[in-house]
Amino acid sequence: MTGQMIKVCKADDVSPGNQKIVDVNGMSVGIFNIDGGYYALLNICPHRGAALCEGPQCGTTQKTNDYEFIYGEKDAVVRCSWHGWEFDIRSGAFLADNKIKAKTFEVSVSDNDVFVHI
Repeated sequence: MTGQMIKVCKADDVSPGNQKIVDVNGMSVGIFNIDGGYYALLNICPHRGAALCEGPQCGTTQKTNDYEFIYGEKDAVVRCSWHGWEFDIRSGAFLADNKIKAKTFEVSVSDNDVFVHI
């Protein structure tokens, strides 16, 4: 892990499928729990500057070869509440064009404390 480690919350404060908005050195950052893995995104949508991490944490439909809908990526997507842009929480990539990314931060957990690395 690189950068300064900043303690932001307890791991128990972020249940799976839910996010917690924290202040990290004056930046609003969303902390997410996906199946026990912790991730951090800057709370700014790269599209129009909305509070990205305040949108719903969800999944999305997956590509198939047939005419069917398959729901996947449960809790691994955040949907901007302004215009519905969807981002992979783990990588920050915009689902429709992975050249567009939300800012991510490395996260570590030690003794139930969650740290963001900046």
